[in-house]
This record gives sequence, structure tokens and C-alpha cells, in this order.
Amino acid sequence: MKKIQKCTALMLSCLLAAGAMAGCGGSGNEAPAAQTSGETATNREGEVNQEAYQGEQDTSGGRTMNFGIQNYGGGGIDPASEINCAWNVSRYGVGECLFRFDNSMNVVNWLCDEYTVNDEHTEWVFHIRDGVKFSDGCDLTAEAVKASFERLFEAGPAGSSAPQKYLEEEAEITADDASGSVTVKTVTPYVDLTKNLAYPVMVILDAEHTTDYTHAAIGTGPYVATNFREEVGYTMVANEYYWGGEVPFESIELMYMGDASAKAMALQSGQLDLAENVTNISDLRDLQADPSFTVTIANGVRTGLAHMNMSEGKLLSNKTLREAVLMALDDNTMCSVTVGGLYTSGYSVLPSNLDYGYENLTDPDPYDPEAAMKLLDEAGIVDTNGDGIRELNGQEVVLHYVTYPNRCLNDFAEAIQTQLSDIGIGVDLEIGDSARQWDSYQSGDYDLNGSNWTTVGTGDPTEYLAAWCSTSGADYCGYKNEEYDDLYNELAVTFDNDARREIIQKMQQILLDDAVAVVHGYYNSSMISRNATVGGAAINTADYYWITTDMYPLSEGNQ
Repeated sequence: MKKIQKCTALMLSCLLAAGAMAGCGGSGNEAPAAQTSGETATNREGEVNQEAYQGEQDTSGGRTMNFGIQNYGGGGIDPASEINCAWNVSRYGVGECLFRFDNSMNVVNWLCDEYTVNDEHTEWVFHIRDGVKFSDGCDLTAEAVKASFERLFEAGPAGSSAPQKYLEEEAEITADDASGSVTVKTVTPYVDLTKNLAYPVMVILDAEHTTDYTHAAIGTGPYVATNFREEVGYTMVANEYYWGGEVPFESIELMYMGDASAKAMALQSGQLDLAENVTNISDLRDLQADPSFTVTIANGVRTGLAHMNMSEGKLLSNKTLREAVLMALDDNTMCSVTVGGLYTSGYSVLPSNLDYGYENLTDPDPYDPEAAMKLLDEAGIVDTNGDGIRELNGQEVVLHYVTYPNRCLNDFAEAIQTQLSDIGIGVDLEIGDSARQWDSYQSGDYDLNGSNWTTVGTGDPTEYLAAWCSTSGADYCGYKNEEYDDLYNELAVTFDNDARREIIQKMQQILLDDAVAVVHGYYNSSMISRNATVGGAAINTADYYWITTDMYPLSEGNQ
């Protein structure tokens, strides 16, 4: 990955002392497992950007922060129920994984402090960090980690979380509390399983004592979820047992606000101390001009796009129509004017700031509405009854576009509706919530499905690129290309980084040539804080590091 501008994020280095709790399992605080013959010992503790993780924090009492956020998945925090809930449990600071990513998107140790892997990359031994407790005071043990994974695989495979995408169902998981180690043996070699285990679906929860996964899951993170109110939010309380240092706030009121202008008004009125993703450009500019606020905007690794449904019988199964749609859309204007620069325009499914050969790709369908109309005319996709809408095989070309109002997705959808009407293509626009958007994606009830995807959720785009692999189990677009499938399968067993970059570049070009997605551009996140004090300390976006809107550091712009 190319270097992305960093910002300082707060992470205190002191550890809290931990003691055993009555009624909980054993401590598991034994020595690390010994290195076995033929294995490579790996400890990534030193890879963490120490500058980013050091800082001082006023821990004076009475600190409560009000934080305005988007409501995903109805506010659920069960990682097994659906993908948005898996993100929530990490975003809210409730749960943590064995590994996480630093400010440069390098995977680093977290609940696992040391691991080994054999030469075949089929046996991984993870030592569980000593002294870590769940928020109920029970020790994090190797058996607890195993139980968390087992519960996930019992409840998760049928839903959108699909844990089998990150760790195969055939994997054999064993735990040894005496050594504090969890061993994972797989049939398929994994290039780097640690990256997959950093994905929020794989969060570690207390499976023995959690009774309400939906709104009160027990994790090891800095906050405990309490007082859930439907469509309102949570009260997050500092975890008194947190192992990673002082928690920045005694409590945080998570307040669900989907409307960007509502967030801006709440900031200006003092109702909020911090808000993510104020995407109304006029509001954002007002906040930038006001010395009472700090506005942070950063490049990200998210792609805003509308998936095209190419399933048999769907309008967009016609490649000529797909090409004409892409040629009719002015991405540069939409990114720079319509959404005021909150996106960087681009045409590939992977952002241009990632090191996967964007500069070597060719856009076969650049903006040219006149050429789009000519292409449709020559293909016989014309308006025969004079109502302004073209027909394809006797069916009016009206595309069902499903999206939701977050990260400017509704702004793009409305602009696309207008631009496509200029070439005789209708758009039936359905702007609902994220749950409806995801349901339609899985059911195929759409022609265009607008969303905003993190492209390197595991530090690598393999899982994201599965959306177009017909054999992956994650292809909801109906796309089938044998060459793409072969490259995807080759990528899964290719260890050399240069070879992986070459494969990914080829995959991107195939998707471009087949016109599979309407790519709006690459999202630039925003975070706004009031320049005020809470409990004697200033609100700082670094304080919010614990509750990221996408788990990854703010400097990556993934929010």
C-alpha cells in the first residue's frame, strides 16, 4: 500500500493489574507456547507505530462525551447476526480481535501477543495475552477464545457475517489453558491468517457468560454497551477491567443521527461533542470556517459504488446497456461538485491510492453521453413510444436503484438518476436504510445497489474482490467470468507480494472491461469535534480512537 498521511492517535501504554474473579474460568496466565521445529516465531509487537499510540490524557472525573453516529444493522452488536453488527461491536469499543491494524494498515498483535506458523501456513499457534479480562471481570483464556470462535461458527455461517470467509469451516481449533495458546489447523494454506483474524467478524466475546448478544455482548474492549434505545442509541460505560490503559471517557452517549445536517446542527447547538461523516457540503464548510470546531478530512480506502445486477433476466445482464450507463455518468463532477470533494473520482473498484496498479489500468467507458446514446441506438435499445424511456426486448429500461442516506450515497443516486434520464434510461430510486440495502443485495431485488465498501478490511482486497467471483459464495451480482474466477483462486494461494499485485491488477482490468459496477469514487472521511472541554479535558479526535466508525485508525480515512 502506498504511504497514507498519518495523524496521531491516542493509545496509552500502561496496563491495568488483573485479578481472578469468582465464578469465572482459570486465569490462563502461563508462559507462551514453545516454538516447534520447522516453525517461524513471529511477534509483531514492535511493528506498532509508537508515535501514534503514545500520548497523555487528562483522566479527571465526570467525563461524558456525546457522539453522533450512523445507525447500522439496527444497532445490534452480535457479530454472528450480520456484517453491520460485526462492525458495530468493534466501532463501539465493546469487542476486540486477536489482531488489529496500525496507522499504516500493518497487522499488529492485540489479544494475541505472539504466534508461530509452520512452513506450509496450515498450522498457527496463537498465544493469548496475559492479564486480559472481559468486561464482566472474567479472564480471557485460550478456552474462552476457542469458545468464542465455536459460537460464531454455530450462529454465523447462514448470515451475512459469513465467518467461513475468514477462516474455513474445516479448520480444527484447539485450546491449551496451561500454555495460554490456541492452535488453528487448516486444510487450505493462508497467506496471512492474522489479517483475517483482525476482521471484526472474528471479534472475541465471552461466550460462557453473554446472555444478550444483540445489545449486551461481553467483550474485552474499553467500553461496555448499556441502556440500548431503539433508533436512539447506547450509553457506553468505561470497562473497569480494561487491560490497555486508562479509558478516555467515563461514558459515551452514542446518538444515532443519519441525517448529516442534523449532526451539524447538533454540533452547533452543543448537543454533540463529536460527529462522524457530516456529508452535507454546505454544513461541512460552515463547520470548517467556525473556529469553535476542528474538522478532520482524510483519504480513505473505501470505494463508493453501485453494484450492477447482471443475473439472467435482469436489464443489466446486457453488456451494451451497462457500458452506456457508465459512459453517461460524469464522475468527476459528481465527486468534486455534487458531494463537494468528499470523494476522489476514479473508475476502478479499488482506490487509486492503493498499490495495486491503478496507474496501469485502462478505462474502456469514459464519460461521453453522446457516444452512450449512439451505442444504445446501434444496439436497438431505443424509445419506440415517445415517452422518453428506451426499451430493451420490449421492456422499458427503468433501473431499480436501492441505496441509503450515508456517505453521500443518496446524493450520488439522485445525480445518477438525472444523468441517466438524459440518455433515455429511467431510474426507480429506493432510498431506505442500510439493512434494506443489504437485504436487497442478498436477495437480488435490485438493478443498481449503492453502497460504500471498505476494500482492504483484512489489510488485503481478496475478501472484497470476492463480490465478483462466481464460486466465492459472496457474488450477489450474478457476474460470471472464468478468467476472473481462476485469478481469484490463484490469489488465494499466492504468497509473493509482487505476484499478488500483478494478479489483482489483472482482476481489476477484467472488471473494467466487463463493466460490472458504477464506481463513484473513493471516500474521504470527515470527523468534527467541538473545541470545548469535557470533564476538564479537550475533545480530541484521538480520544475517539477507541470507537472508530470502521475499526481502523482515523488517519486511514476509513470512517
